[in-house]
Amino acid sequence: MIPKEPKLEPQSLTKHFNEALILSALGRGPKHGYQLALDIEERSEGRFVFKHGTLYPILHKLEKQGLIEGAWSDEGQRGRRKRYQLTKDGKRYLKTLRSSWKSLQQRFFALIGEE
Repeated sequence: MIPKEPKLEPQSLTKHFNEALILSALGRGPKHGYQLALDIEERSEGRFVFKHGTLYPILHKLEKQGLIEGAWSDEGQRGRRKRYQLTKDGKRYLKTLRSSWKSLQQRFFALIGEE
């Protein structure tokens, strides 16, 4: 089930921001949690860093909502690792998040002004 369009209110911005980063990274292809964190950090030039204590609860929540799915794989010496990918609902929700963030950005800069 796709969550309805998020209300990007000040008190929920961090939650939706993190979801957008994670879903967007998975939109480029399936990844293990650690790969996901590295991808976001690299693509943001180090501005956005996820710690394990933050990343995995978000992944579990997104999986429970049906926006991503994870599958365990045996990585030999590395042991079992979970690889995540977007579901169809996740792809649709990511599109909604992108639209919401774009709209918020436009309203924000209209409010504070641009140089």
